[in-house]
Amino acid sequence: MQELTPETASRSVRDADTLAVPLGPGQPVAFLHALGARERFERLEVFAALLVDLFPLFTRPGVALLSGFYGPVERALRDAGHAVRFVPADFRRFARIAREMAPRVMATAATPPDRDGFCSLALHAGATVDELLRCGRDPDRVLIVEANPRLPRTLGLPPEHLHAIHLRDIDVLIHSDREPIALPDAQPSDIERAIAAHAAALIPEGATLQTGIGGIPDAVARILAERSGGDYGVHSEMFTTGLMHLHRAGKVTNRRKGMHDGVSICTFAMGTRALYDWLAGEGRELVRFLPVDAVNDPALIARNRAVASINGALSVDLVGQVVADQIGGRQYSGIGGHEEFVAGAAFSDGGRSLICLPSQARAKDGPISRIVAAFPPGSSVTTPRHQVDVVVTEYGAAELAGKTNDARREALIAIAHPNVRAELAEAAGAPGGGVR
Repeated sequence: MQELTPETASRSVRDADTLAVPLGPGQPVAFLHALGARERFERLEVFAALLVDLFPLFTRPGVALLSGFYGPVERALRDAGHAVRFVPADFRRFARIAREMAPRVMATAATPPDRDGFCSLALHAGATVDELLRCGRDPDRVLIVEANPRLPRTLGLPPEHLHAIHLRDIDVLIHSDREPIALPDAQPSDIERAIAAHAAALIPEGATLQTGIGGIPDAVARILAERSGGDYGVHSEMFTTGLMHLHRAGKVTNRRKGMHDGVSICTFAMGTRALYDWLAGEGRELVRFLPVDAVNDPALIARNRAVASINGALSVDLVGQVVADQIGGRQYSGIGGHEEFVAGAAFSDGGRSLICLPSQARAKDGPISRIVAAFPPGSSVTTPRHQVDVVVTEYGAAELAGKTNDARREALIAIAHPNVRAELAEAAGAPGGGVR
């Protein structure tokens, strides 16, 4: 193992090469910035997802970004004309893509080594754990670890899931003290609170919770923290600031889940600095990080009791198909674990899957309905209609599972914005307006 500066370590990447880094909070920020100081490459392919900074690397000639999940950075790079391409895959399939790509260089963020030589993978286990270890043990490949003391030293479930890399498997160790990406602990809007109130009413005491990013899941967590009852478990792709607040309110016991009782389970965490400090302290033994295969598999999700899955969407049509990652045929985010948790919750004993979205979105010409009679040609469905259980807007909850197409249309029109209900009903009743 060599200890190098980020600048020197960046020379490990050739002008024609392949590189992979983890999603979001697992990214080695100092290393990627150092690599971006080079002006051009012959051909560098980088597999990543949800970039956490506007890295100059992805503006350089010869660099192609293959992204499994777009965030604001990917959208900005694409719109500026840089080589950004979306890879359609759910989160679990990222692991297979990384293995088949077998990038010559892999790089990850981690904590500094402990006294036994282990660097905790901190905020991200995700889909890259196995490939990071394979890379480190292959003499023809290069594993770079960026050790950052500002990251929390989190735990897995040993012996199978250590959630750490030993110094003996690391080729290059670099050091950084950059603050990890933090999300604001913003107050939910009135509409988000109304949606959350409808969603929370469907979550029973003792449910196993999965929540995603954004104001609505955070508002749901706030409601659950403030109301009576509790005894919740957590089995979630992402661990959020809202879930931390639920823990601190004494509402999470993890004693009735069925899978990994006693601890909250996730595959990555992203939120406020307070969340990271809590994960390093009080929450360290309470939250465990596992690879995405051990978290997002619908069969494993379903082994938990009363899973309450809370996910967002961009649009829903009148039979319940969900578009969650595209707007107007352009990539907006990614597939992630959306369908995996919708499917897993459906087969959990007492499980409910809640797709939550405002009834309207803002557009240049005024508000537009997110509940539509039909998607425009070229739209890509994220989650098919037969997987969907409940759709929630600020106007209520439409329960779709087990309902006919006609009943689904009626339920969805009832929770659409009042200004478009008559138009949707007319479209649904027109010849060819819906399958019976």
